[in-house]
Amino acid sequence: MKNMIKFTFLIAFMFMLSQESNVYCQNSNDSIPGKKEEKKKKGLSWNPFPVLGYNSDIGFQYGVLLDLYNYGDGSLYPGYKFAIYSEISRTTKGSGINQLFFDSKYLLPYNLRITADLSYLTQQALDFYGFNGYDVIYNPDFEDDSNDNGQYISRVFYRHQRKFTRFTLDLQGKLYTKKLLWLGGLGYFDTRVSTVNIDKLNKGKSETEKLPDSTALLYDDYVNWGIIGENEKNGGKTPYLKAGVIYDTRSTEANPMKGIWTEVLFFIAPEILGNKDFSYIKLAITHRQYFTIVKDKLSFVYRLGYQGTIAGKVPFYMQPYMISSFAKVTTTDGLGGEKTIRGILRNRVVGDGIAYGNLEARWKFFKTTLWNQNIYLGLNAFADVGTVIRKIDFDTNEIDPETAHLFFSEEDESLHWAVGGGLRIVINENFVIAGDYGVALDNRDGKNGMYIGIGYLF
Repeated sequence: MKNMIKFTFLIAFMFMLSQESNVYCQNSNDSIPGKKEEKKKKGLSWNPFPVLGYNSDIGFQYGVLLDLYNYGDGSLYPGYKFAIYSEISRTTKGSGINQLFFDSKYLLPYNLRITADLSYLTQQALDFYGFNGYDVIYNPDFEDDSNDNGQYISRVFYRHQRKFTRFTLDLQGKLYTKKLLWLGGLGYFDTRVSTVNIDKLNKGKSETEKLPDSTALLYDDYVNWGIIGENEKNGGKTPYLKAGVIYDTRSTEANPMKGIWTEVLFFIAPEILGNKDFSYIKLAITHRQYFTIVKDKLSFVYRLGYQGTIAGKVPFYMQPYMISSFAKVTTTDGLGGEKTIRGILRNRVVGDGIAYGNLEARWKFFKTTLWNQNIYLGLNAFADVGTVIRKIDFDTNEIDPETAHLFFSEEDESLHWAVGGGLRIVINENFVIAGDYGVALDNRDGKNGMYIGIGYLF
């Protein structure tokens, strides 16, 4: 049932757009379905959208998101003077999103670009599958209360609770040419971690639906085994600096038809800023390239990325964090899930060094204007992959062998693949309602995933 309400809403909205647009085109004697000259947007454009979803353990999700763009006199379109994205949503079991994101190339002097994010995210049941990919075993029977083989532990066995406060502020400026940029930034994360609050999730459930309330979850096991240390088990504060260089020749930003977007970034959490127990430096290298196959209709794009620790020790709760120069998205965890490897379990591939890739074909199959808005519908097909290339070091020698063999594998880590496709509704080139469905190619990574969100993957 997860995300089914949101998916149904997306399909219904796309059908409504196509029906309304077809009527308009027939009346205007346009022989090409959906073909109409695009308007240059001026002034403010805002796009409210409901957030609706359901999950049996976190309850109904409800709320609203808003994308607001200031296009000025229209000369920048599809560029904009500034953009603001905000979302407020809740679930009936206590999870929530509170986010405000700002982006502008024209607010500051010297053509400095500023991006800022302020978020408070509460997650009652965030995915946790251990470390190092296939080195750890994922057993779906542990979380399947319908099986009769006696292996069921809890529907939230592979989960923990997290409350995450995030503030980021990045500046970008020209470095010799307008295509080569420097980036400098700072931020502050407050990550609070604990085991799942079973009592809260059980509230209002019948006895047959309740989660077991006296069972250790995988997170609890990792704490008891000493794999997650005492100084990190409850989370911590992470003040940091970010620096790097970017090469950007994209034709547009929301869905480029050609160009390159490559960045080399350093994420620095030094002791001098207050990182006493864990001071470290991570390096993230990401290369993205875009090719036009059919002008303004069909493109092929790919992304290759590496992220790894080059100095110090990283606490477990920061290992899944994906570093980027432009993180408009609400969730930045991986590898696995909506923004990295669609179709495999979120945070399934966690290591001290990771590599990943995405291949995607994008087709704009329907384009029109409706309600004075430029709208196109798109389809995409993709293949996503990732792997751990440097493992998190931990000792399992003190764990009872009869227990250890249930959780730790002797198989070598390898590539984690998923394939799938998706739908897009794009309003005024920038506001992108995204729906993707991915299928894992190895059952050790789960079965599939459905995602409803905002924006193209990259």
